[in-house]
Amino acid sequence: MVTIAGNGMGDYDFSNLNFDISKFDKIICDPNFKEEAKNILKLKYKDAKQYLLDNYDKEEILYVVTGSPLFFSAGTIIAKSLPTNSVKLINNSSSKTYLLEKLFISELDVDTISLHGRDNFDLQNFLQNKYTFVVCDKNTISRLKIALSYFEANSIKTTIGYKLGFEDEEIKEIDLINFDENSIDLNAPFVLLIKKEFEQTNIISEDVEFETERGMITKKYKRQLTLQNLDLEPNQLLWDIGAGSGSCAIEAFKRYKVKTTLFEKNETRVEFIKQNLKNHYVAETKLFIGEAQEYFNTLEEVPQRIFVGGGGVEVIKQLPKLYEILDNKGIMLINAITLKHLNLMLTVLNEAKIEYEIHSISLTTYKGKLDLVEPERQLFQIKINKNEEE
Repeated sequence: MVTIAGNGMGDYDFSNLNFDISKFDKIICDPNFKEEAKNILKLKYKDAKQYLLDNYDKEEILYVVTGSPLFFSAGTIIAKSLPTNSVKLINNSSSKTYLLEKLFISELDVDTISLHGRDNFDLQNFLQNKYTFVVCDKNTISRLKIALSYFEANSIKTTIGYKLGFEDEEIKEIDLINFDENSIDLNAPFVLLIKKEFEQTNIISEDVEFETERGMITKKYKRQLTLQNLDLEPNQLLWDIGAGSGSCAIEAFKRYKVKTTLFEKNETRVEFIKQNLKNHYVAETKLFIGEAQEYFNTLEEVPQRIFVGGGGVEVIKQLPKLYEILDNKGIMLINAITLKHLNLMLTVLNEAKIEYEIHSISLTTYKGKLDLVEPERQLFQIKINKNEEE
Protein backbone atom coordinates (compact mmCIF):
# COMPACT_ATOMS: atom_id res chain seq x y z
CA MET A 1 0.00 0.00 0.00
CA VAL A 2 1.28 3.47 -0.88
CA THR A 3 0.35 6.63 1.00
CA ILE A 4 1.30 9.88 -0.74
CA ALA A 5 1.37 12.85 1.63
CA GLY A 6 2.31 16.50 1.29
CA ASN A 7 4.69 18.05 3.79
CA GLY A 8 3.03 21.46 3.38
CA MET A 9 4.88 24.75 3.47
CA GLY A 10 8.19 25.29 5.16
CA ASP A 11 11.40 23.37 5.65
CA TYR A 12 12.16 20.01 4.06
CA ASP A 13 11.15 17.84 6.98
CA PHE A 14 8.18 15.83 8.28
CA SER A 15 7.11 18.29 10.98
CA ASN A 16 3.84 19.13 9.22
CA LEU A 17 2.70 15.51 8.87
CA ASN A 18 -0.11 15.11 11.41
CA PHE A 19 -0.26 11.30 11.46
CA ASP A 20 1.85 8.42 12.78
CA ILE A 21 4.67 7.62 10.34
CA SER A 22 6.13 4.76 12.43
CA LYS A 23 3.83 2.18 10.82
CA PHE A 24 5.48 2.48 7.40
CA ASP A 25 8.11 0.00 6.22
CA LYS A 26 9.65 2.57 3.90
CA ILE A 27 9.48 6.37 3.67
CA ILE A 28 10.49 7.89 0.35
CA CYS A 29 11.25 11.56 -0.12
CA ASP A 30 13.27 13.94 -2.28
CA PRO A 31 17.04 14.24 -1.57
CA ASN A 32 16.41 17.80 -0.28
CA PHE A 33 14.71 16.47 2.88
CA LYS A 34 16.71 16.67 6.10
CA GLU A 35 15.16 13.63 7.82
CA GLU A 36 17.41 10.61 8.42
CA ALA A 37 16.44 7.04 9.35
CA LYS A 38 17.20 3.49 8.20
CA ASN A 39 13.84 3.16 6.47
CA ILE A 40 14.04 6.53 4.67
CA LEU A 41 15.01 6.44 1.00
CA LYS A 42 15.94 9.77 -0.59
CA LEU A 43 15.25 9.33 -4.28
CA LYS A 44 14.87 11.48 -7.36
CA TYR A 45 11.43 11.39 -9.00
CA LYS A 46 12.16 8.68 -11.59
CA ASP A 47 13.74 6.36 -9.02
CA ALA A 48 10.94 7.01 -6.52
CA LYS A 49 8.31 6.22 -9.12
CA GLN A 50 10.03 2.97 -10.09
CA TYR A 51 10.37 1.88 -6.46
CA LEU A 52 6.68 2.53 -5.80
CA LEU A 53 5.60 0.66 -8.94
CA ASP A 54 7.80 -2.30 -7.99
CA ASN A 55 6.85 -2.49 -4.29
CA TYR A 56 3.37 -1.05 -3.75
CA ASP A 57 1.96 -4.54 -3.11
CA LYS A 58 4.87 -5.73 -0.94
CA GLU A 59 5.37 -2.94 1.65
CA GLU A 60 3.60 -0.17 3.50
CA ILE A 61 5.21 2.86 1.81
CA LEU A 62 4.92 6.56 2.59
CA TYR A 63 5.89 8.92 -0.22
CA VAL A 64 6.35 12.48 1.05
CA VAL A 65 6.15 15.27 -1.54
CA THR A 66 6.68 19.00 -1.03
CA GLY A 67 3.60 21.16 -0.57
CA SER A 68 0.39 19.47 -1.69
CA PRO A 69 0.24 16.19 -3.65
CA LEU A 70 -2.81 17.55 -5.49
CA PHE A 71 -1.06 20.67 -6.76
CA PHE A 72 1.39 20.29 -9.67
CA SER A 73 2.87 17.31 -7.84
CA ALA A 74 4.73 14.23 -8.97
CA GLY A 75 2.64 12.40 -6.39
CA THR A 76 -0.53 12.81 -8.43
CA ILE A 77 1.16 11.41 -11.54
CA ILE A 78 2.41 8.38 -9.63
CA ALA A 79 -0.98 7.82 -7.97
CA LYS A 80 -2.59 7.50 -11.40
CA SER A 81 -0.08 4.77 -12.28
CA LEU A 82 -1.06 2.59 -9.31
CA PRO A 83 -4.21 0.51 -8.71
CA THR A 84 -6.79 2.73 -7.02
CA ASN A 85 -7.16 0.33 -4.07
CA SER A 86 -3.40 0.44 -3.42
CA VAL A 87 -2.86 4.17 -3.05
CA LYS A 88 -4.09 6.92 -0.71
CA LEU A 89 -3.45 10.67 -0.84
CA ILE A 90 -3.18 12.91 2.21
CA ASN A 91 -3.34 16.56 1.20
CA ASN A 92 -1.59 19.53 2.75
CA SER A 93 -1.36 23.24 2.07
CA SER A 94 -0.04 24.14 -1.37
CA SER A 95 2.07 27.23 -1.97
CA LYS A 96 -0.88 28.67 -3.89
CA THR A 97 -3.41 28.19 -1.09
CA TYR A 98 -0.91 29.41 1.50
CA LEU A 99 -0.10 32.64 -0.40
CA LEU A 100 -3.71 33.45 -1.35
CA GLU A 101 -4.80 33.06 2.27
CA LYS A 102 -2.07 35.46 3.36
CA LEU A 103 -3.17 38.03 0.75
CA PHE A 104 -6.95 37.49 1.18
CA ILE A 105 -7.45 36.64 -2.51
CA SER A 106 -10.15 34.29 -3.81
CA GLU A 107 -9.03 31.29 -5.86
CA LEU A 108 -11.80 32.16 -8.34
CA ASP A 109 -9.74 35.18 -9.42
CA VAL A 110 -6.60 33.15 -10.03
CA ASP A 111 -5.30 31.03 -12.92
CA THR A 112 -2.20 28.90 -12.48
CA ILE A 113 0.76 28.03 -14.69
CA SER A 114 3.96 26.15 -13.95
CA LEU A 115 7.40 27.16 -15.16
CA HIS A 116 9.14 24.78 -12.78
CA GLY A 117 11.48 22.66 -14.87
CA ARG A 118 9.90 23.78 -18.12
CA ASP A 119 10.26 26.54 -20.68
CA ASN A 120 6.84 26.56 -22.30
CA PHE A 121 3.65 27.53 -20.54
CA ASP A 122 -0.05 27.68 -21.30
CA LEU A 123 -1.01 31.07 -22.75
CA GLN A 124 -4.69 30.25 -22.19
CA ASN A 125 -4.07 30.59 -18.44
CA PHE A 126 -1.56 33.44 -18.49
CA LEU A 127 -2.82 36.98 -17.73
CA GLN A 128 -6.38 36.05 -18.65
CA ASN A 129 -7.85 36.14 -15.15
CA LYS A 130 -7.30 38.93 -12.62
CA TYR A 131 -4.31 37.05 -11.18
CA THR A 132 -1.88 34.45 -12.51
CA PHE A 133 -0.08 32.22 -10.00
CA VAL A 134 3.30 30.96 -11.24
CA VAL A 135 5.12 27.90 -9.91
CA CYS A 136 8.79 28.82 -10.27
CA ASP A 137 12.35 27.57 -10.52
CA LYS A 138 15.62 29.50 -10.80
CA ASN A 139 15.03 30.30 -14.49
CA THR A 140 11.43 31.52 -14.17
CA ILE A 141 12.00 35.24 -13.66
CA SER A 142 14.34 35.55 -16.65
CA ARG A 143 11.87 33.47 -18.70
CA LEU A 144 8.98 35.78 -17.77
CA LYS A 145 11.03 38.86 -18.62
CA ILE A 146 11.41 37.49 -22.15
CA ALA A 147 7.71 36.67 -22.39
CA LEU A 148 6.78 40.18 -21.21
CA SER A 149 9.42 42.10 -23.16
CA TYR A 150 6.80 44.44 -24.71
CA PHE A 151 5.02 45.17 -21.40
CA GLU A 152 5.37 48.37 -19.43
CA ALA A 153 6.30 47.91 -15.76
CA ASN A 154 2.97 49.38 -14.58
CA SER A 155 0.85 47.00 -16.67
CA ILE A 156 1.28 44.24 -14.07
CA LYS A 157 1.79 44.05 -10.30
CA THR A 158 3.81 41.11 -9.01
CA THR A 159 4.02 39.60 -5.53
CA ILE A 160 6.78 37.15 -4.68
CA GLY A 161 6.23 34.46 -2.06
CA TYR A 162 9.79 33.61 -1.08
CA LYS A 163 10.59 30.59 1.14
CA LEU A 164 6.96 30.24 2.19
CA GLY A 165 6.54 28.56 5.57
CA PHE A 166 10.20 29.02 6.52
CA GLU A 167 11.21 31.25 9.42
CA ASP A 168 12.65 33.80 7.00
CA GLU A 169 9.76 33.77 4.51
CA GLU A 170 9.08 36.96 2.54
CA ILE A 171 5.88 38.07 0.84
CA LYS A 172 6.42 41.36 -0.95
CA GLU A 173 5.71 43.27 -4.15
CA ILE A 174 8.46 43.36 -6.79
CA ASP A 175 8.93 45.04 -10.17
CA LEU A 176 9.11 41.87 -12.26
CA ILE A 177 10.03 43.61 -15.53
CA ASN A 178 13.10 45.26 -13.97
CA PHE A 179 13.82 42.78 -11.17
CA ASP A 180 17.45 42.24 -10.17
CA GLU A 181 17.82 38.46 -10.16
CA ASN A 182 20.97 38.70 -8.07
CA SER A 183 18.99 40.15 -5.18
CA ILE A 184 17.67 36.74 -4.04
CA ASP A 185 18.80 33.14 -4.00
CA LEU A 186 17.00 31.77 -7.05
CA ASN A 187 17.64 28.20 -5.89
CA ALA A 188 15.43 28.76 -2.82
CA PRO A 189 11.71 27.87 -3.18
CA PHE A 190 9.55 30.76 -4.34
CA VAL A 191 6.37 31.50 -6.28
CA LEU A 192 4.97 34.55 -8.05
CA LEU A 193 1.49 36.05 -8.16
CA ILE A 194 1.00 38.42 -11.10
CA LYS A 195 -1.93 40.83 -11.07
CA LYS A 196 -3.18 42.15 -14.41
CA GLU A 197 -3.42 45.94 -14.22
CA PHE A 198 -4.74 46.48 -17.75
CA GLU A 199 -8.14 46.01 -19.33
CA GLN A 200 -8.36 43.23 -21.89
CA THR A 201 -9.08 44.68 -25.34
CA ASN A 202 -11.59 43.13 -27.73
CA ILE A 203 -10.19 39.97 -29.31
CA ILE A 204 -11.47 41.12 -32.72
CA SER A 205 -9.77 44.44 -33.38
CA GLU A 206 -10.81 47.32 -35.56
CA ASP A 207 -8.25 48.68 -38.02
CA VAL A 208 -8.09 51.99 -36.14
CA GLU A 209 -6.73 50.16 -33.09
CA PHE A 210 -3.39 49.66 -34.84
CA GLU A 211 -0.70 52.26 -35.34
CA THR A 212 0.29 51.87 -38.98
CA GLU A 213 1.90 53.30 -42.06
CA ARG A 214 -0.68 54.06 -44.75
CA GLY A 215 -1.57 50.90 -46.66
CA MET A 216 0.59 48.67 -44.44
CA ILE A 217 -2.18 46.85 -42.58
CA THR A 218 -4.06 43.69 -43.37
CA LYS A 219 -7.63 44.98 -43.24
CA LYS A 220 -10.08 43.54 -40.73
CA TYR A 221 -12.02 41.27 -43.09
CA LYS A 222 -8.78 39.93 -44.59
CA ARG A 223 -7.40 39.28 -41.10
CA GLN A 224 -10.49 37.25 -40.27
CA LEU A 225 -10.11 35.11 -43.39
CA THR A 226 -6.37 34.74 -42.90
CA LEU A 227 -6.64 33.62 -39.29
CA GLN A 228 -9.53 31.33 -40.12
CA ASN A 229 -7.52 29.62 -42.89
CA LEU A 230 -4.50 29.21 -40.62
CA ASP A 231 -6.56 26.91 -38.35
CA LEU A 232 -4.76 28.20 -35.25
CA GLU A 233 -4.69 26.36 -31.93
CA PRO A 234 -3.54 27.64 -28.52
CA ASN A 235 0.21 27.66 -27.77
CA GLN A 236 1.25 27.02 -31.34
CA LEU A 237 4.09 29.12 -32.77
CA LEU A 238 3.10 31.45 -35.63
CA TRP A 239 5.64 33.16 -37.88
CA ASP A 240 4.35 36.39 -39.48
CA ILE A 241 6.68 37.32 -42.34
CA GLY A 242 6.44 40.84 -43.74
CA ALA A 243 4.41 41.78 -40.68
CA GLY A 244 3.61 45.40 -41.67
CA SER A 245 1.74 46.77 -38.64
CA GLY A 246 1.78 43.39 -36.87
CA SER A 247 -2.02 43.25 -36.94
CA CYS A 248 -2.31 39.60 -38.05
CA ALA A 249 0.10 38.26 -35.43
CA ILE A 250 -1.39 40.45 -32.71
CA GLU A 251 -4.94 39.38 -33.42
CA ALA A 252 -3.81 35.75 -33.66
CA PHE A 253 -2.41 36.08 -30.14
CA LYS A 254 -5.54 37.79 -28.81
CA ARG A 255 -7.98 35.34 -30.37
CA TYR A 256 -6.13 32.04 -30.24
CA LYS A 257 -3.40 32.52 -27.58
CA VAL A 258 -0.55 31.54 -29.88
CA LYS A 259 3.11 32.44 -29.60
CA THR A 260 4.20 34.82 -32.35
CA THR A 261 7.41 35.67 -34.19
CA LEU A 262 7.28 38.72 -36.47
CA PHE A 263 9.66 39.63 -39.29
CA GLU A 264 9.77 43.16 -40.77
CA LYS A 265 12.54 45.01 -42.61
CA ASN A 266 11.06 48.53 -42.88
CA GLU A 267 12.27 50.58 -39.91
CA THR A 268 9.18 52.82 -39.84
CA ARG A 269 6.86 49.82 -39.73
CA VAL A 270 9.03 48.21 -37.05
CA GLU A 271 8.36 51.16 -34.75
CA PHE A 272 4.62 50.81 -35.38
CA ILE A 273 4.83 47.08 -34.60
CA LYS A 274 6.62 47.74 -31.30
CA GLN A 275 3.93 50.22 -30.26
CA ASN A 276 1.13 47.87 -31.30
CA LEU A 277 2.65 44.99 -29.32
CA LYS A 278 2.67 47.26 -26.26
CA ASN A 279 -0.83 48.62 -26.86
CA HIS A 280 -2.32 45.14 -27.15
CA TYR A 281 -0.29 43.53 -24.31
CA VAL A 282 1.12 40.76 -26.46
CA ALA A 283 3.11 38.16 -24.50
CA GLU A 284 5.41 35.47 -25.85
CA THR A 285 6.36 37.40 -28.99
CA LYS A 286 9.61 38.12 -30.82
CA LEU A 287 10.35 40.73 -33.47
CA PHE A 288 13.18 40.33 -35.97
CA ILE A 289 14.25 43.42 -37.89
CA GLY A 290 15.77 43.19 -41.36
CA GLU A 291 15.59 40.77 -44.27
CA ALA A 292 13.46 37.89 -43.00
CA GLN A 293 15.27 35.22 -44.99
CA GLU A 294 18.52 35.99 -43.17
CA TYR A 295 16.98 34.70 -39.92
CA PHE A 296 15.35 31.50 -41.11
CA ASN A 297 18.34 29.23 -40.46
CA THR A 298 19.24 30.83 -37.13
CA LEU A 299 16.03 30.11 -35.20
CA GLU A 300 15.70 26.88 -33.23
CA GLU A 301 11.96 26.91 -32.50
CA VAL A 302 9.87 25.11 -35.10
CA PRO A 303 6.73 27.00 -36.22
CA GLN A 304 3.43 25.14 -36.52
CA ARG A 305 2.01 27.96 -38.65
CA ILE A 306 3.66 30.37 -41.12
CA PHE A 307 1.92 33.41 -42.60
CA VAL A 308 3.66 35.19 -45.47
CA GLY A 309 2.01 38.59 -45.83
CA GLY A 310 4.92 40.39 -47.42
CA GLY A 311 8.68 40.39 -47.65
CA GLY A 312 9.03 40.75 -51.39
CA VAL A 313 10.68 38.64 -54.06
CA GLU A 314 13.53 37.36 -51.86
CA VAL A 315 11.09 35.85 -49.38
CA ILE A 316 9.09 34.27 -52.22
CA LYS A 317 12.27 32.55 -53.40
CA GLN A 318 12.60 31.08 -49.89
CA LEU A 319 9.15 29.41 -49.84
CA PRO A 320 10.67 25.89 -50.21
CA LYS A 321 12.97 26.65 -47.28
CA LEU A 322 10.01 27.82 -45.20
CA TYR A 323 8.17 24.63 -46.11
CA GLU A 324 11.18 22.64 -44.90
CA ILE A 325 11.27 24.57 -41.59
CA LEU A 326 7.50 24.23 -41.02
CA ASP A 327 6.49 21.59 -38.49
CA ASN A 328 4.99 18.43 -39.90
CA LYS A 329 1.19 18.74 -40.11
CA GLY A 330 1.74 22.51 -40.05
CA ILE A 331 0.10 25.10 -42.31
CA MET A 332 1.67 27.85 -44.40
CA LEU A 333 -0.57 30.59 -45.77
CA ILE A 334 0.69 33.06 -48.36
CA ASN A 335 -1.07 36.28 -49.37
CA ALA A 336 -0.60 37.77 -52.84
CA ILE A 337 -2.22 41.00 -54.04
CA THR A 338 -0.53 41.20 -57.46
CA LEU A 339 -0.61 38.71 -60.30
CA LYS A 340 3.13 39.18 -60.73
CA HIS A 341 3.83 37.93 -57.21
CA LEU A 342 1.19 35.21 -57.51
CA ASN A 343 2.81 33.85 -60.68
CA LEU A 344 6.26 33.90 -59.07
CA MET A 345 4.94 32.10 -55.99
CA LEU A 346 3.32 29.38 -58.05
CA THR A 347 6.46 28.94 -60.16
CA VAL A 348 8.62 28.51 -57.04
CA LEU A 349 6.18 26.06 -55.43
CA ASN A 350 5.72 24.03 -58.60
CA GLU A 351 9.48 23.73 -59.14
CA ALA A 352 9.83 22.50 -55.55
CA LYS A 353 6.91 20.07 -56.09
CA ILE A 354 5.02 21.48 -53.10
CA GLU A 355 1.27 20.89 -53.20
CA TYR A 356 -1.04 23.84 -52.52
CA GLU A 357 -4.54 25.20 -52.95
CA ILE A 358 -5.49 28.74 -54.00
CA HIS A 359 -8.35 30.92 -52.76
CA SER A 360 -9.33 34.12 -54.53
CA ILE A 361 -11.00 36.68 -52.27
CA SER A 362 -12.61 39.96 -53.22
CA LEU A 363 -14.95 42.37 -51.50
CA THR A 364 -16.80 45.41 -52.79
CA THR A 365 -18.08 48.01 -50.34
CA TYR A 366 -20.76 50.64 -50.88
CA LYS A 367 -20.83 54.12 -49.41
CA GLY A 368 -23.91 56.19 -48.72
CA LYS A 369 -27.19 54.74 -49.93
CA LEU A 370 -25.53 52.19 -52.21
CA ASP A 371 -24.82 54.88 -54.79
CA LEU A 372 -21.01 54.88 -54.57
CA VAL A 373 -19.13 51.66 -55.26
CA GLU A 374 -15.71 51.31 -53.66
CA PRO A 375 -13.89 48.25 -55.01
CA GLU A 376 -11.33 46.46 -52.88
CA ARG A 377 -8.15 44.91 -54.21
CA GLN A 378 -8.28 41.22 -55.10
CA LEU A 379 -6.54 38.95 -52.61
CA PHE A 380 -5.11 35.58 -53.52
CA GLN A 381 -4.33 33.14 -50.73
CA ILE A 382 -2.15 30.08 -51.22
CA LYS A 383 -2.62 27.45 -48.52
CA ILE A 384 -0.11 24.67 -47.97
CA ASN A 385 -0.73 21.74 -45.64
CA LYS A 386 2.47 19.93 -44.75
CA ASN A 387 1.85 16.27 -44.10
CA GLU A 388 5.04 14.36 -44.76
CA GLU A 389 5.73 10.83 -43.57
CA GLU A 390 7.57 10.83 -40.25
